[in-house]
Amino acid sequence: MPFHMLASLLWLCCGGIAAYCSAASAAICVRSCGGVEIPYPFGLDPACALPGFKLTCNTTGDGKLYYKGVELLNISLTEGQVRMRMDIATYCYNSTSGGMNSMSWLLNLKGTPFRLSDFGNKFTAIGCRTLAYLIVDGELTTGCTATCKANDLMKLTDSVCIGIGCCQMAIPGALQSYGVTFDSSFNTTEIYNISRCSYAALVEASSFNFSRNYSVSSAFNDHYHGQAPLLVDWAIGNDTCNVVGYICNCSKGFYGNPYLKPEDPDSCQDIDECKEPNKYPCHGKCMNKVGGICATILLALMSLLGIEWIKYKQRMKRQDIMKKRGEYFHLHGGQLLTDMMNIENNISFKLYDRDEIELATKGFDKTSIIGEGGQGIVFKGYNLDQVSNPVAIKKCKGFDENSRTEFTQELLILSQVNHENIVKLLGCCLQFEVPFLVYEFVPNKTLHYLFHSQNDPSIRPLEIRLKVAAESAEAFSYLHSLDHPILHGDVKSTNILLSNNFIAKISDFGCSKIRAADGHNDVVKGTIGYLDPEYLLKFELTDKSDVYSFGVVLLELLTRRTPLSNQKVSLASVFQEAMKEGLFLELIDTEILHEDNMRLISDLARLACQCLAMTSESRPTMSRIAEELRRIEKQVRQHRGVLTSISSLSLSASSSADTSEHFTGETNGYNSLRRVAAMSIEFAR
Repeated sequence: MPFHMLASLLWLCCGGIAAYCSAASAAICVRSCGGVEIPYPFGLDPACALPGFKLTCNTTGDGKLYYKGVELLNISLTEGQVRMRMDIATYCYNSTSGGMNSMSWLLNLKGTPFRLSDFGNKFTAIGCRTLAYLIVDGELTTGCTATCKANDLMKLTDSVCIGIGCCQMAIPGALQSYGVTFDSSFNTTEIYNISRCSYAALVEASSFNFSRNYSVSSAFNDHYHGQAPLLVDWAIGNDTCNVVGYICNCSKGFYGNPYLKPEDPDSCQDIDECKEPNKYPCHGKCMNKVGGICATILLALMSLLGIEWIKYKQRMKRQDIMKKRGEYFHLHGGQLLTDMMNIENNISFKLYDRDEIELATKGFDKTSIIGEGGQGIVFKGYNLDQVSNPVAIKKCKGFDENSRTEFTQELLILSQVNHENIVKLLGCCLQFEVPFLVYEFVPNKTLHYLFHSQNDPSIRPLEIRLKVAAESAEAFSYLHSLDHPILHGDVKSTNILLSNNFIAKISDFGCSKIRAADGHNDVVKGTIGYLDPEYLLKFELTDKSDVYSFGVVLLELLTRRTPLSNQKVSLASVFQEAMKEGLFLELIDTEILHEDNMRLISDLARLACQCLAMTSESRPTMSRIAEELRRIEKQVRQHRGVLTSISSLSLSASSSADTSEHFTGETNGYNSLRRVAAMSIEFAR
């Protein structure tokens, strides 16, 4: 039972007196225009209508009914709705100018008793190369994409609106204004002979039925004669019913207009059940009951009211949750992502439901957290997709609402990344305040843990270190070489995961690509100690920025020291100065500092210093680094013979004393580079 029907019971009175909200009679008022009935509280004269409900009848023109210049098709008292007719926005190719002609508009109902119905309307876009936006308060709120390739035209199906030729999406609640506009990058200049126009409008959902010729002709616009119907909710304010936003209905057993005085012949009147025996069957002699309600059931009726009130509150709570899910989904570009996924082929990427994520993480229980950093919190999740294998679920920190199109494109690119040394992005959930990304789970901790927290030296010989470094470099090289290159932006040892058999897996290249910049283009992204000095000066992320950060990882490999000491001294600065003075062997980890390794360690040290060159032009590419690391690894294998089997090696889940800080003293010669380290600390977050 809708709440406004419950509200009508509040005016129920014994003896058949009907509920009413107004203090005015409307007996002398004109109550129709152009075949449309005009029930009170609507009216054509201020004396015949409540404030905000005055309409206009164009008696000298088309004879139609209007509200502030918008045509009204009908008015419903019981549903609290009116049907209006609004122009369809168009974006058409002009064969004379060779450009596009656009017709857009804005409907503003602010300051009126009207709201656009979020349940009764759908934002609808039609065309073969169309991206239409819904505008609220001058801001783009969401977009709807309709596209179709040549081979799609034969597949178009009537009544199916899923992004091919037609796109529909829900709108936020409580809107009082909206407009429609088109993205100029989606235009029909190249396909005008197949599909000349794009169309978009807010359309009453129940009246819309997609026809496959809509996207390749003007049939959609013609069907509605250029103006599509939409539903608008209305309600009485607190000057009438003393309850904000109520609509009134006659009590059960009465019929008529509940907004009129009881003495008005059109107000709520008793239904005489005896006069309608087919509708109200009676056994024996029929006796009409006032209102059809006996006093003996009044208590039961009030009990029903209480039960219905509880159900109403529960239903409103569920609707609020569902509405928020939908709003977040559209805010994060979920519909655009869905449309793009429909266009692309062979995408295994999945959009997860909020309930699935909450269930997999046990309601985001703290015991499920397996990591937390600058890009977000990572949970270990189970039983997602009914598969027993665990997954890693990352809650991203922050989201740039103005970049949802770039975000969805980025997700599609990331979903197609397929490399054995890169953590697979399985899907995402966009029904929370911030996006959640779902990755494959890597069981064996990180390279940082191997270097700085694991006390067993037998599992990190030079061979293992080189193997992990080479695989990581190959993964970064792959990302840089894609048709749409991916720059990681936060290369560090904690973002290099170790799977079984110490297979390197690059992670954290998802949230880092979609983090909001908080309105500033010069916000530094990265980690202290790994940041490229050139990036700090130009704030331009390049593939060579990743190279510099990887050079710091190579220093960790060589020295097993952290990028910054307790005194906040940069390892990169100290190592480069030591190389100049020929003292770098003093910094090498004693676990790998053997006479047999000297030449290879020197080669590795030179490679690291090349990565750390101050100018990006002087640094090698990731592919060149991977080749050099494989060469050095091969020489170690040849020198040592057969590489020790690593199938039985694994990182211990437990750790004894923390050995992450090995940088306890100041090496001679680093003073001249303090300034670079200080700048890195000052600007990095």
